[in-house]
Amino acid sequence: MGRVSVWEALLLGVVEGLTEFVPVSSTGHLTLLFHLLDLPVQEEDFLKTFLIAIQLGAILAILLLYGRRFAVDRALWLRIGLAFLPTGAMGFLLYGFIRGEILGNDGIVVFFLFSVGLLLLLADRLAQRARYGDVLELPLHRVLLIGVFQGLAALFPGTSRSGATILGGLLLGLRRRAAAEFSFLLALPTMAVAVGYDLYRSAPAIPEGGWFLLGIGFLSAMVTAFLTVRWMLGFVERFGFRPFAYYRMALAAVYAYFFLG
Repeated sequence: MGRVSVWEALLLGVVEGLTEFVPVSSTGHLTLLFHLLDLPVQEEDFLKTFLIAIQLGAILAILLLYGRRFAVDRALWLRIGLAFLPTGAMGFLLYGFIRGEILGNDGIVVFFLFSVGLLLLLADRLAQRARYGDVLELPLHRVLLIGVFQGLAALFPGTSRSGATILGGLLLGLRRRAAAEFSFLLALPTMAVAVGYDLYRSAPAIPEGGWFLLGIGFLSAMVTAFLTVRWMLGFVERFGFRPFAYYRMALAAVYAYFFLG
Protein backbone atom coordinates (compact mmCIF):
# COMPACT_ATOMS: atom_id res chain seq x y z
CA MET A 1 0.00 0.00 0.00
CA GLY A 2 1.50 3.33 -1.05
CA ARG A 3 -0.88 5.64 0.85
CA VAL A 4 -1.08 6.04 4.60
CA SER A 5 -4.41 5.83 6.43
CA VAL A 6 -5.54 8.44 8.95
CA TRP A 7 -4.45 6.40 11.96
CA GLU A 8 -1.11 5.65 10.32
CA ALA A 9 -0.58 9.36 9.62
CA LEU A 10 -1.37 10.09 13.27
CA LEU A 11 1.04 7.43 14.51
CA LEU A 12 3.83 8.57 12.19
CA GLY A 13 3.37 12.16 13.38
CA VAL A 14 3.60 11.10 17.01
CA VAL A 15 6.82 9.17 16.34
CA GLU A 16 8.24 12.19 14.48
CA GLY A 17 7.44 14.46 17.42
CA LEU A 18 8.93 12.04 19.94
CA THR A 19 12.20 11.56 18.06
CA GLU A 20 12.97 14.71 16.04
CA PHE A 21 14.72 16.61 18.83
CA VAL A 22 15.97 13.60 20.77
CA PRO A 23 19.35 12.25 19.52
CA VAL A 24 17.98 8.88 18.40
CA SER A 25 17.23 9.56 14.70
CA SER A 26 13.67 10.42 13.73
CA THR A 27 14.31 9.18 10.17
CA GLY A 28 15.57 5.86 11.48
CA HIS A 29 12.47 5.39 13.62
CA LEU A 30 10.10 6.44 10.86
CA THR A 31 11.82 4.17 8.33
CA LEU A 32 11.46 1.28 10.78
CA LEU A 33 7.80 2.15 11.32
CA PHE A 34 7.21 2.25 7.56
CA HIS A 35 8.54 -1.30 7.46
CA LEU A 36 6.26 -2.43 10.29
CA LEU A 37 3.26 -0.83 8.58
CA ASP A 38 4.26 -2.33 5.22
CA LEU A 39 4.54 1.09 3.58
CA PRO A 40 7.11 1.09 0.72
CA VAL A 41 8.84 4.40 1.39
CA GLN A 42 11.65 3.73 -1.11
CA GLU A 43 9.20 3.16 -3.99
CA GLU A 44 6.49 5.76 -3.26
CA ASP A 45 7.23 9.46 -3.74
CA PHE A 46 4.29 10.54 -1.58
CA LEU A 47 5.64 8.55 1.37
CA LYS A 48 9.02 10.27 1.00
CA THR A 49 7.27 13.62 0.95
CA PHE A 50 5.23 12.65 4.01
CA LEU A 51 8.40 11.60 5.83
CA ILE A 52 9.89 15.05 5.24
CA ALA A 53 6.81 17.27 5.47
CA ILE A 54 5.56 16.24 8.92
CA GLN A 55 8.70 17.85 10.31
CA LEU A 56 6.87 21.17 9.93
CA GLY A 57 4.90 20.28 13.05
CA ALA A 58 8.10 19.83 15.02
CA ILE A 59 9.35 23.22 13.74
CA LEU A 60 6.22 24.96 15.01
CA ALA A 61 6.72 23.38 18.43
CA ILE A 62 10.17 25.02 18.65
CA LEU A 63 8.70 28.37 17.62
CA LEU A 64 6.14 28.09 20.40
CA LEU A 65 8.84 27.30 22.96
CA TYR A 66 11.64 29.62 21.83
CA GLY A 67 9.96 32.19 19.60
CA ARG A 68 10.45 35.09 22.01
CA ARG A 69 14.18 34.50 22.42
CA PHE A 70 14.61 33.93 18.71
CA ALA A 71 12.81 37.20 17.92
CA VAL A 72 14.85 39.48 20.17
CA ASP A 73 18.34 37.94 20.38
CA ARG A 74 20.26 39.11 17.31
CA ALA A 75 23.51 37.55 18.49
CA LEU A 76 21.70 34.23 18.44
CA TRP A 77 20.53 34.91 14.86
CA LEU A 78 24.17 35.29 13.82
CA ARG A 79 25.13 31.94 15.29
CA ILE A 80 22.12 30.14 13.86
CA GLY A 81 22.77 31.65 10.43
CA LEU A 82 26.46 30.80 10.55
CA ALA A 83 25.81 27.19 11.55
CA PHE A 84 23.14 26.89 8.86
CA LEU A 85 25.51 27.84 6.00
CA PRO A 86 27.32 24.49 5.58
CA THR A 87 24.09 22.58 6.18
CA GLY A 88 22.22 24.56 3.55
CA ALA A 89 24.99 24.23 0.99
CA MET A 90 25.35 20.49 1.46
CA GLY A 91 21.60 19.89 1.43
CA PHE A 92 21.00 21.99 -1.69
CA LEU A 93 23.81 20.40 -3.68
CA LEU A 94 22.92 16.84 -2.71
CA TYR A 95 19.11 17.04 -2.48
CA GLY A 96 18.47 14.70 -5.41
CA PHE A 97 20.98 12.13 -4.21
CA ILE A 98 19.61 12.15 -0.66
CA ARG A 99 15.98 11.79 -1.74
CA GLY A 100 16.61 9.29 -4.50
CA GLU A 101 19.36 7.05 -3.13
CA ILE A 102 19.83 7.62 0.59
CA LEU A 103 16.39 8.14 2.15
CA GLY A 104 15.02 4.82 3.40
CA ASN A 105 18.26 2.86 2.92
CA ASP A 106 18.26 0.25 5.70
CA GLY A 107 21.99 -0.48 5.78
CA ILE A 108 22.89 3.20 6.15
CA VAL A 109 20.29 3.68 8.88
CA VAL A 110 21.65 0.78 10.95
CA PHE A 111 25.30 1.82 10.57
CA PHE A 112 24.75 5.39 11.68
CA LEU A 113 22.32 4.52 14.45
CA PHE A 114 25.05 2.44 16.05
CA SER A 115 28.15 4.52 15.27
CA VAL A 116 26.66 7.84 16.40
CA GLY A 117 25.56 6.10 19.59
CA LEU A 118 29.19 5.20 20.30
CA LEU A 119 30.32 8.76 19.59
CA LEU A 120 27.64 10.15 21.92
CA LEU A 121 29.04 8.06 24.76
CA LEU A 122 32.45 9.66 24.24
CA ALA A 123 31.07 13.18 23.83
CA ASP A 124 28.88 12.91 26.93
CA ARG A 125 31.95 12.11 29.01
CA LEU A 126 33.78 15.12 27.56
CA ALA A 127 30.80 17.33 28.45
CA GLN A 128 31.67 16.95 32.13
CA ARG A 129 34.58 19.33 31.48
CA ALA A 130 32.74 21.64 29.04
CA ARG A 131 33.62 25.34 29.11
CA TYR A 132 30.60 27.00 27.51
CA GLY A 133 27.17 27.22 29.16
CA ASP A 134 25.53 29.04 26.25
CA VAL A 135 26.09 29.06 22.50
CA LEU A 136 26.60 32.85 22.67
CA GLU A 137 29.87 32.13 24.51
CA LEU A 138 31.06 29.73 21.81
CA PRO A 139 33.67 31.11 19.34
CA LEU A 140 32.23 31.63 15.87
CA HIS A 141 34.51 29.14 14.15
CA ARG A 142 33.20 26.43 16.49
CA VAL A 143 29.63 27.44 15.70
CA LEU A 144 30.41 26.97 12.00
CA LEU A 145 31.76 23.49 12.72
CA ILE A 146 28.49 22.53 14.44
CA GLY A 147 26.82 23.35 11.13
CA VAL A 148 29.18 20.93 9.39
CA PHE A 149 28.11 18.21 11.81
CA GLN A 150 24.47 18.96 11.01
CA GLY A 151 25.16 18.93 7.28
CA LEU A 152 26.65 15.46 7.54
CA ALA A 153 23.49 14.29 9.32
CA ALA A 154 21.42 15.46 6.35
CA LEU A 155 23.36 13.07 4.13
CA PHE A 156 22.91 9.92 6.16
CA PRO A 157 19.58 8.75 7.65
CA GLY A 158 20.14 7.17 11.03
CA THR A 159 22.63 9.87 12.03
CA SER A 160 19.92 12.15 13.52
CA ARG A 161 20.03 15.88 12.85
CA SER A 162 19.64 16.62 16.55
CA GLY A 163 22.12 13.88 17.40
CA ALA A 164 24.74 15.31 15.06
CA THR A 165 24.36 18.90 16.29
CA ILE A 166 24.36 17.82 19.93
CA LEU A 167 27.41 15.66 19.28
CA GLY A 168 29.15 18.57 17.56
CA GLY A 169 28.24 20.94 20.38
CA LEU A 170 29.53 18.58 23.07
CA LEU A 171 32.80 17.90 21.23
CA LEU A 172 33.32 21.64 20.68
CA GLY A 173 32.86 22.60 24.33
CA LEU A 174 29.15 23.21 24.99
CA ARG A 175 27.55 21.90 28.15
CA ARG A 176 24.75 19.39 27.79
CA ARG A 177 21.74 21.73 28.11
CA ALA A 178 23.35 24.36 25.86
CA ALA A 179 24.13 21.75 23.20
CA ALA A 180 20.54 20.49 23.28
CA GLU A 181 19.02 23.98 23.11
CA PHE A 182 21.20 25.07 20.21
CA SER A 183 20.22 21.91 18.38
CA PHE A 184 16.56 22.86 18.84
CA LEU A 185 17.09 26.43 17.62
CA LEU A 186 19.26 25.45 14.67
CA ALA A 187 16.41 23.21 13.54
CA LEU A 188 14.28 26.25 12.65
CA PRO A 189 16.02 27.40 9.44
CA THR A 190 17.37 23.95 8.61
CA MET A 191 14.08 22.10 8.70
CA ALA A 192 12.02 24.99 7.34
CA VAL A 193 14.19 25.26 4.22
CA ALA A 194 14.42 21.49 3.72
CA VAL A 195 10.68 20.91 4.11
CA GLY A 196 9.72 23.99 2.10
CA TYR A 197 12.00 23.02 -0.77
CA ASP A 198 10.71 19.45 -0.84
CA LEU A 199 7.06 20.57 -0.80
CA TYR A 200 7.78 23.05 -3.59
CA ARG A 201 9.26 20.25 -5.69
CA SER A 202 6.71 17.56 -4.86
CA ALA A 203 3.43 19.45 -4.25
CA PRO A 204 2.04 18.89 -7.80
CA ALA A 205 2.40 15.13 -7.34
CA ILE A 206 0.65 14.89 -3.96
CA PRO A 207 -2.43 12.69 -4.54
CA GLU A 208 -6.04 13.50 -3.65
CA GLY A 209 -6.43 13.42 0.10
CA GLY A 210 -2.69 13.70 0.61
CA TRP A 211 -2.78 17.19 2.10
CA PHE A 212 -5.29 16.05 4.72
CA LEU A 213 -2.96 13.21 5.74
CA LEU A 214 -0.03 15.62 5.87
CA GLY A 215 -2.11 17.85 8.15
CA ILE A 216 -2.82 14.97 10.53
CA GLY A 217 0.87 14.12 10.70
CA PHE A 218 1.76 17.81 11.15
CA LEU A 219 -0.56 18.35 14.12
CA SER A 220 0.36 15.17 15.93
CA ALA A 221 4.08 15.90 15.44
CA MET A 222 3.66 19.46 16.77
CA VAL A 223 1.93 18.47 20.01
CA THR A 224 4.26 15.56 20.69
CA ALA A 225 7.43 17.56 19.91
CA PHE A 226 6.33 20.39 22.23
CA LEU A 227 5.98 18.00 25.17
CA THR A 228 9.14 16.05 24.30
CA VAL A 229 11.42 19.11 24.18
CA ARG A 230 10.22 20.35 27.57
CA TRP A 231 10.87 16.93 29.07
CA MET A 232 14.23 16.40 27.42
CA LEU A 233 16.00 19.46 28.87
CA GLY A 234 15.49 18.31 32.44
CA PHE A 235 16.37 14.74 31.54
CA VAL A 236 19.76 15.52 29.98
CA GLU A 237 20.77 17.78 32.85
CA ARG A 238 20.15 14.90 35.24
CA PHE A 239 21.25 11.86 33.24
CA GLY A 240 23.24 13.19 30.28
CA PHE A 241 23.07 11.63 26.81
CA ARG A 242 24.27 8.13 27.69
CA PRO A 243 20.74 6.62 27.84
CA PHE A 244 20.12 7.85 24.29
CA ALA A 245 23.44 6.40 23.13
CA TYR A 246 22.64 2.95 24.54
CA TYR A 247 19.14 3.13 23.08
CA ARG A 248 20.51 3.92 19.61
CA MET A 249 22.85 0.95 19.67
CA ALA A 250 20.12 -1.42 20.88
CA LEU A 251 17.74 -0.14 18.20
CA ALA A 252 20.41 -0.65 15.53
CA ALA A 253 20.78 -4.28 16.59
CA VAL A 254 17.02 -4.89 16.48
CA TYR A 255 16.71 -3.12 13.13
CA ALA A 256 19.56 -5.14 11.63
CA TYR A 257 18.18 -8.45 12.93
CA PHE A 258 14.72 -8.01 11.41
CA PHE A 259 15.42 -6.06 8.22
CA LEU A 260 18.98 -6.78 7.09
CA GLY A 261 18.78 -10.56 7.08
